Amino acid sequence: MSGDTEVYFYHLESRTLEQVLPALLERSLERGWRAAVQAASLERVEALNTLLWTYREDSFLPHGADADGAPAAQPVYLTDEDSNPNDADVRFLVDGASLDDLGGYARVVHIFDGHDPDAVAMAREAWASAKDQGLSVSYWQQDEGGRWHQKA
Repeated sequence: MSGDTEVYFYHLESRTLEQVLPALLERSLERGWRAAVQAASLERVEALNTLLWTYREDSFLPHGADADGAPAAQPVYLTDEDSNPNDADVRFLVDGASLDDLGGYARVVHIFDGHDPDAVAMAREAWASAKDQGLSVSYWQQDEGGRWHQKA
């Protein structure tokens, strides 16, 4: 387990995952990081794959999913499994997806819906687990303008 891994919690209140994920992935790529997005189901992976092709007309976010093959060539890899075939630096966990081994990533990001009591409870459990492992954790909330603010 790597003590260097940062664990971020992004609490969605006024915006949806579909509205925030592309920008977070763009920022990751701008840092020179490879990213993996882990969803809870293959159907959700397919929906996110479609989203990343269509979220904005003036931009292209290079990505692929299990069905596209060549995962090692994908700067952003979408999956419903906990493997890391594209050697990602940052791992996004969405829709309640979980990851047992957080080591090997510079950052692991939990994105959860603040209006879903089950999602909030899962995020609290993941926070406690990361703290117990001695990892650096931080909690972020979005304001009405879409800017993230660190709250803890």
